[in-house]
Formats: sequence, C-alpha cells, structure tokens
Amino acid sequence: MMTMRLLILSAALLAIIPAAARAQDRLAPDTTIVFTPSKPIAVGTEESAILTNSWGIDLMLSNNGFGFGGFYRKRESADLSWFTSLAISDVKDEQEVQYYDIYGRSYSPFKKNRLMLVPLFAGVQYRLFREEIADNFRPYVSAAVGPAVMVIAPYQRAIEKDIGVGSIIEYQQIEFFESLKYATAQYTLGGYIGAGAYFGTEGGTLSGVSIRYYFIPFREGIETLEGVFVNNFGGLYITLNFGTFF
Repeated sequence: MMTMRLLILSAALLAIIPAAARAQDRLAPDTTIVFTPSKPIAVGTEESAILTNSWGIDLMLSNNGFGFGGFYRKRESADLSWFTSLAISDVKDEQEVQYYDIYGRSYSPFKKNRLMLVPLFAGVQYRLFREEIADNFRPYVSAAVGPAVMVIAPYQRAIEKDIGVGSIIEYQQIEFFESLKYATAQYTLGGYIGAGAYFGTEGGTLSGVSIRYYFIPFREGIETLEGVFVNNFGGLYITLNFGTFF
C-alpha cells in the first residue's frame, strides 16, 4: 500500500515539475544582459606573443681597421624593418706598415694622422625567403645612409733639438690619448649596402653576421701618410651582431 502511494506521488511530481518550469519560462523575464565591447578583445596568439624589436652591439672588421657600435631595430612587418646605428671605427691607410722596436713599442714610418670614423646611420632591412626558410635562419639585405664624422688626431710632432753647431728637427710619436687633445674633425654624408643573416628564433637573444660595403667620401681628402691624401674611406666590413629582443 505504501509502495503504491510512493509511485503515485512520484508520478504526480514528475508531471508538475515540467509544467512549473514552462510556466516560469512564460512569466519570468530574461534578465541576461550581453555587453558588446567598444573595441575587439585581443586574443593572444603565438605570433603576437613573440618579441620582434631588438637592440644590441656590432663588432666590425675590415682591411682599414676594426670598430664597434650599437644598433636599434624596429620591425614594421614580417619582412620589413627599419634601424639606426652608431659606430666608431679605427681607420688606417692600406699602405701603412707597423713595426716594433726592441722595447715592444709600435711605430709606423711616414704616418701623418690617426683617424677614427664615427658614422650615424638610419636604414631599412628586408628579409629574404621568409616562406621558404625556417625562422632560425633569416637572411636579409639592407641599406643605410647618414652623417659621418672623421676624427683626425696627429700621429707625431716635430721637436727642434740643439746639437751645438745648429739644430735639427726630430719627430716624436704622440701617445693616443694625448693626441686627442689636438684632434680636429671633418664631416660628410655616407652610407652602405649589405647582406647578412640572423640565427636562432625571434623573441630571445639575437646573433648574426653581415657583409657591408661602405661609401664614406671626403671631397678634399684627408692626409693619412706624409703627402698621401685619401678621398674615400669606404670598403668591405664584416660585422658581427649580438643583441636581445624586447
């Protein structure tokens, strides 16, 4: 008897619950409010999370000397970036020969001036074969232009010595840092074209190598050796790049 009553009560409840739910759906208003943002919400992706801008140092080597500098690079698209760079490079004449005396001191016969080149360039860089080559090897071509300063410091100075029956002129080498006190500067407009490649994936540390051909003209020329004037201090440079992304 008790079992029959439970079956009847259960059947009644099963019949009442759906009816009550339908009634509530008809009577209760929908209070759900959907907000639409004024700007689309950015959904993070692997590509957007990768750091693409970079800065670092350059180590430069050529027949004329060696140098170092720094750079800042900003990526505008998957293939195109712009950059700025500042460097300082030791410059020597190709005819210059360096010797050492018995005390280990170096000297260069007929050398007139010490030269340091300081270019400040801005340029563009275009990535090659992005679809064909994996991201851990990124070849590119680049070109840059900007002002350049040649710092000219005397290599030696003339000293008059009395030898009793007269005097002679003796040339004495000036130490590097002391010669900077007598330095002058000449200005020009230069640039370079180049090609290179970065290694490793983007987003961490940056390393690469490039070959650049510089154009650094000086119309009136600069005296490097006694009576030897050079009008163009360009040429091939091998540059190593080390930096980081941010």
